[in-house]
Amino acid sequence: MAKSFLKNLANDLRNSGGNPSQTHPIDRPIEIVKPANLTTPVIFASPHSGRYYPQDLIDATRLDHHALRQSEDSYVDLLFGSASHYGAPLLKALFPRAYVDVNRSPDELDPRMFTSPLSIQADSRSNRVMAGLGVIPRIVADGQNIYSRKLSAQTATARLKACYLPYHQALKELIETAKAKFGVAVVIDCHSMPSLGGVPLRHGEPKIDFVLGDRFGVSCASCLPSMIETFLTRKDYHVVRNAPYAGGYVASTYGRPMRGVHVLQIEMNRALYLDESRITRTAGFDQLRQVIDELVMELVTIDVGALLPMQAAE
Repeated sequence: MAKSFLKNLANDLRNSGGNPSQTHPIDRPIEIVKPANLTTPVIFASPHSGRYYPQDLIDATRLDHHALRQSEDSYVDLLFGSASHYGAPLLKALFPRAYVDVNRSPDELDPRMFTSPLSIQADSRSNRVMAGLGVIPRIVADGQNIYSRKLSAQTATARLKACYLPYHQALKELIETAKAKFGVAVVIDCHSMPSLGGVPLRHGEPKIDFVLGDRFGVSCASCLPSMIETFLTRKDYHVVRNAPYAGGYVASTYGRPMRGVHVLQIEMNRALYLDESRITRTAGFDQLRQVIDELVMELVTIDVGALLPMQAAE
């Protein structure tokens, strides 16, 4: 499925009248921090921690820089920055989520945001699109409108070509490399959630520190969230599964355990490490990073045999 949608999107963009070689304000949309020696099928991905705000976004927005940053999973890439030291790659989007959200389907576009009809098919009835949170978001996390005017239809094409395609092509290649070497691939999709997302689900329960999203058991083998939950619980964190975050587009699209591809979304409560009002790291950042380092070390030793597709393991 991932290969098909990437191919179709590339064809749509190629046929949309744009020049594939046209220069775009984002010359380096992603970074892959690779290990010196790939020793694990585990891949870490940070799709929402990009901090480079392109000039075309700054020119078009009605918001100041601080307001735009409300949508960031701020510094999540730094929390998982040690991954390459333990034999695992780390994929990072360098552009911000307010510009392009790669954890959305490429057709989750709102035609009302643009001055003319889109050349790319748009799923305008998507709940996320209607909420203003499509692949090119209309609002930031606190509900403020990003733009003071409508965007050109070419903007959608250019952003998907410059940001969305490189991220997903890189993720797909990392998955294929891991499968070729280890027989399986494990994607840990790394996110942070507003502290309001950590409000207890039931009265009297502790605040939620981590949410593990496996699409209710569909996107990965059960041993993966169990392993992480056990580790974090030992560290006195409160961990829940799939509520309020069950995993987004990356988990639903790439997570195919029966084909040897496992995807787990992990959400961390920003109150653990961030002053949300100022978007600055607190004293808790170093403590949480140490915990994440230990978690990475544990994850990269996961039993590959327990993740192999059933038909391959027999």
